[in-house]
Amino acid sequence: MQTSVHWLENVAFEAKSESGHSVVMDGSAEYGGENRGPRPMELILMGLGGCASFDIVTILKKSRQDVTGVVCELKAERANTIPAVFTKIHLHFIVTGNAVKAKQVEKAVELSAEKYCSASKMLSDGGIEITHDFEIVEAA
Repeated sequence: MQTSVHWLENVAFEAKSESGHSVVMDGSAEYGGENRGPRPMELILMGLGGCASFDIVTILKKSRQDVTGVVCELKAERANTIPAVFTKIHLHFIVTGNAVKAKQVEKAVELSAEKYCSASKMLSDGGIEITHDFEIVEAA
């Protein structure tokens, strides 16, 4: 896997993925940015949420759960020192569907966290405390 990051101006950068996609990152005005894109640390959280959500959807579909939506809300705490690394991350999954079984969602979350989500494994092995919970919402 490869990517490249190109400086645009001030503290704005464009990251280009090997798969042909790009995203602009920018800093806050406090650091000379113009808020044209997410901060690099926000992208790490987005990547974790995307990786875990991919697992949850795939596992629930394989277990024949009638899932119609998955939202992953992430909250992170950072160190008060430089570097301001993440110290804790919490993932809250909101699974919407028809008669989705809590036991299946619990198993999917556990499998993602402990076995399948590369981002979660990498961050937790790096000393970040990662926690998870979920709720199930019946589809309308």
